[in-house]
Amino acid sequence: MIYLNLFLQFFHIGLFSFGGGYATLPFLYHMAETQKWFTTQQLTDMIAVSSITPGPVGVNVATYAGFTTSGILGALIATTAVVIPSFVIILIISKILEQFKSNKHVQAAIYALKPAGCGLLAAVGIDMFANNINTPGMAFLLLLFFVSKHKKHDPLFYLGVSAIFGILAGFLHLTT
Repeated sequence: MIYLNLFLQFFHIGLFSFGGGYATLPFLYHMAETQKWFTTQQLTDMIAVSSITPGPVGVNVATYAGFTTSGILGALIATTAVVIPSFVIILIISKILEQFKSNKHVQAAIYALKPAGCGLLAAVGIDMFANNINTPGMAFLLLLFFVSKHKKHDPLFYLGVSAIFGILAGFLHLTT
């Protein structure tokens, strides 16, 4: 029964999240609260790992969440379920693309969805920030911000330094 529920939850996410992988986050936070398959802290970790691994963030998070919930089969089910709606929709749209391209109603719907997606992403960003704020992390954030304003480095430099800080903070339990 958990596999069917997992499929339906991620199919719902795939069907109704517009705007890329990060647009799935409000649905995933809701899932964490209602299904109790994973905690919001685990979801934050899933997002972090999914953001740095190759591939679409939404698919990566679905795979990770499915695995956390129900192992390898759960990962396959969640990944398949989140991808199916997009695949079918793109298949249908590709067949009638010319009609959609100039349709004023479709353009109006897309125009209206953009701010809604931005609002959902902002809400998740604020929630993630509020739930994960800690003194060492804030100090490090401010330090990196100051350094980046005065010394231009490749973004990978900042990513690497942040990864090292995160690993050290985890070993030293600075963020708990």
